[in-house]
Amino acid sequence: MSDDDWFERDRAPVDDDSDDDSEGDEPTTDDFEAAFGSESEDDEPTADDFEAAFGSESEDDEPTADDFEAAFGSGPEGGDDEFEEELDSQIPRIELGVQGLDQMIQGGVPERSLMVAMGSAGTGKTTFGLQFLDHGLAEGEKGVYITLEESAQAVERAAEEKDWSFREYLDEDRLAIVDLDPIEMANSLTSIRGDLPRLISEFGADRLVLDSVSLLEMMYDSQAKRRTEIFDFTKSLKRAGVTTMLTSEASDQDPYTSKHGIIEYLTDAVFVLQYVRSEFGETRLAVEIQKIRNANHSRETKPYEITDEGISVYRQADIF
Repeated sequence: MSDDDWFERDRAPVDDDSDDDSEGDEPTTDDFEAAFGSESEDDEPTADDFEAAFGSESEDDEPTADDFEAAFGSGPEGGDDEFEEELDSQIPRIELGVQGLDQMIQGGVPERSLMVAMGSAGTGKTTFGLQFLDHGLAEGEKGVYITLEESAQAVERAAEEKDWSFREYLDEDRLAIVDLDPIEMANSLTSIRGDLPRLISEFGADRLVLDSVSLLEMMYDSQAKRRTEIFDFTKSLKRAGVTTMLTSEASDQDPYTSKHGIIEYLTDAVFVLQYVRSEFGETRLAVEIQKIRNANHSRETKPYEITDEGISVYRQADIF
């Protein structure tokens, strides 16, 4: 298998009658290569043998995460140097693909930005990520969707429900959906972040979504360890040179703070999705751009809805 095949994956057909992808044994680190090429729906995926995961023809097991380094060890090392290039006004801008929200960003988000959509349950974080990815794919880009919460089939179904042609993009090898177990990913994060920049480059990805970084953060008991690991992981995403959207759970006490209070400080852009309740008991969804480095943007809080076509922000409307 060539290096160009590392994100190629034979995908199981969508089965609307079953959301359960795991009825057999838990995956091992030796199964990763076979797992990502598998048409089996028996086990939950993890992150081992990432390179072969998308090109394998095996139909036996779902992937794990321990052999990530070995899976990509044939290429150049990712390196430990910090990403030092500063975003500036000369960097091209891109649209998110969210109606209304793009108009709140004057000129678009700088390419290669690392962004986070932050909110509580039900505010549309996953939809935000899928919509961001679909917009790029519809424009001819290539994308990667990494989920720590759902199976690849569930992600594909969610996209198809919005009439986003993820099956077509998968068949064209312009999209890879990777479902990983957060525990296995945390255990293999050192090797993953070392090889991720090279692998993203080989696939030619323009956009990447990770849903959600909160599950990864939860794998560390120590706050100091959590900060170090997440900081180093975001550096690897920067080195990859891909425009990235992370999703994150908001704090129970403050919608403007992530659950662990880390990711908003490590990203270039923060979009806050929240519930706003009036004194009369009416509840609406509202979005605010907390920050975008090197880009002017509105600081207003605007209502939005999650429709059959995705998220739509009503930029001309007020909350109540």
